[in-house]
Amino acid sequence: MAVEESVKYVSIIGSTGYVGAELVRGFAGHPCFRFRHLTSQTFAGKPYSEIYPEFRGIVDVVCEDLPYEEVAKDSDLVITALPHGVSAKIVPELLKAGAKVIDHSGDFRYKDLATYEKSYKLTHPNPELLAEAVYGIPEFYRNELKTAKLVANPGCYPTCSLIALAPFLKNHLIDEDSIIIDATSGVSGAGRKADLAYAFCETDEAFKPYGAVGHRHTTEIAEQCSLLAGKNPGDIKVTFTPHLAPFKRGMLASIYVKPSKDFTDVSSEKINEIYSEFYKDENFVRVLPGKTLPDVKAVAGSNYIDINGVFDPDTGMIKLFSAQDNLGKGAALQAIQAANAMFGFDETTGLKNIVRGI
Repeated sequence: MAVEESVKYVSIIGSTGYVGAELVRGFAGHPCFRFRHLTSQTFAGKPYSEIYPEFRGIVDVVCEDLPYEEVAKDSDLVITALPHGVSAKIVPELLKAGAKVIDHSGDFRYKDLATYEKSYKLTHPNPELLAEAVYGIPEFYRNELKTAKLVANPGCYPTCSLIALAPFLKNHLIDEDSIIIDATSGVSGAGRKADLAYAFCETDEAFKPYGAVGHRHTTEIAEQCSLLAGKNPGDIKVTFTPHLAPFKRGMLASIYVKPSKDFTDVSSEKINEIYSEFYKDENFVRVLPGKTLPDVKAVAGSNYIDINGVFDPDTGMIKLFSAQDNLGKGAALQAIQAANAMFGFDETTGLKNIVRGI
């Protein structure tokens, strides 16, 4: 089938935020998707290239403020980049209008309703969709994505943490009660907004933890850890602390776990071997060689995630490390990878690059 015959039309709701801009960048060079609608309440009527000048002559589509059903009715795929609570009300309308949906909020990431409502302090208006939604990490849920109508794109911290942990959870090689995650994000993770806490003078040369207790991504990570280990949602608890660092984009997770009693031949070399075997067929998970550890600079602007780990014989602890672009594999570009799976395209289509974005 010729590429033009298989083209699908994608619309982005909330296209002018940082995640939206990264989606536009990713889809702009995609051979199998074309833009139908780029929506924005703030910039309606303006060409996209006027908002982000780097898109001049590349994406000159005029932003629209349309009813959601109008966006969906002539789109094959609608991607929402909206706040939690808002998506929960809008996504059902998009599905009823016939479009497939990838949602970037936390509203459909959970299988356990009570965990979602406790974490987000909201009553979910459409809880029946939680069972239908597919968690959008293709490396874990590739087969489910092929038939999915609704995909919950994961949080950036969960993606970075779960890809590092998955081989050890699935093979029961770690003490599931010992998981400690120390993770750091660039400032773009806070979104595109005028907030004093994220102003240049507040973040330059600063480095600090935030949300040390009760961060929403903690329960998302914990639920997926439980599912990966073959347990019920919520069976595994994790200790998670996010940090904010003074770079625009990037994310690094340092994870500390104890080996399980069955992991008797644990070593740094064995950890690398486990990673290499588990991810040997994956295009976007790069297992680093030997003692090389991940660096956010190496993944900026891409859909790649770099991982490696070591064993500390003095403490008996395993240390796992992963680095990704929080807007790339942590958000928009992973959504494009999932979209490729949903529509039967090769998952690497439009994504085999290391070009930096905003």
